[in-house]
Amino acid sequence: MTTLAPPAPPQRAAAKSPRHHYGTDALLLLMALIWGINFSVVKYGTRLVPPLAFNGVRVTIAAIALLAIAFTAREAWPDRRTTLTLLGLGVIGNGLYQIAFIEGVARTRAGAASLVLAASPAFIALIGWMRGVERTGPGRTAGIALSLGGAALVIFGTTGAARGTQATLPGNLLVLAACLCWSLFTVLLKPHTERVSGAQLAALTMVGGAVPLLVVSAGAIAATSWRSLPLAGWGAVLYSGILGLVVAYFCWYHGVRVLGPTRTAMYSNLQPVIALLFAWATLGEVPTFLQVAGAAAILGGLLLTRA
Repeated sequence: MTTLAPPAPPQRAAAKSPRHHYGTDALLLLMALIWGINFSVVKYGTRLVPPLAFNGVRVTIAAIALLAIAFTAREAWPDRRTTLTLLGLGVIGNGLYQIAFIEGVARTRAGAASLVLAASPAFIALIGWMRGVERTGPGRTAGIALSLGGAALVIFGTTGAARGTQATLPGNLLVLAACLCWSLFTVLLKPHTERVSGAQLAALTMVGGAVPLLVVSAGAIAATSWRSLPLAGWGAVLYSGILGLVVAYFCWYHGVRVLGPTRTAMYSNLQPVIALLFAWATLGEVPTFLQVAGAAAILGGLLLTRA
């Protein structure tokens, strides 16, 4: 994902009791830590490398790694129609999403971007309701409204929040576009999670996004002086590609299999908190009052949406 939680893989066995799964809890805390830090890593990396070049390389690395893992599993691959559908969905979820995400983070504050993306469950519920696959009672409706209101506070209240930081309305709106792409991708992908393994799902959708992304970013990649990129820059590319898009995804999939999707999803709520604190410590992005108010509204909305 991406810095967002991927859709749940197929449930092949009933989830065990969530008690005493300390190893799984530790993996999910690691996942939240990786994704929370990733916002600042991307922000730093895109200061050294053009956003399109940074994105094209990291997503390609992730696609190759995920394909290798999927082939190692030696499971039967889905039929041609399903494969093409997943590749097409990957264009939305790992192509358009990644372009809007990286370009947005490069133009706004890392903490603000994490808060806007934290509203994705509300958009997912709203799109699901519009497609007739989700029911929304009074509580969930209130949660959606609260989360969307919180996202609006962050989007319009972060602009120009601090000196020396790129905090622009276009950047926030690009992150919002990324959030909408991911939400649509998640809703459309949900039926396939019941028939395709998590490794294959991740690999095919990542490849589907990597191909058009490489086409778009080829010029930027060729024009970038990779030899002069400092070690920290390569570290940002590898961190975001391997840890953010491969390791954290499999921590999520393991959590869903052991604890179930609901409890696992609660760990992803830690991401904006970690992202805000890490951006504050490393990038000097002091949270504003509107950011804090927006964060409270988004997290409160998440609780109501999942109730």
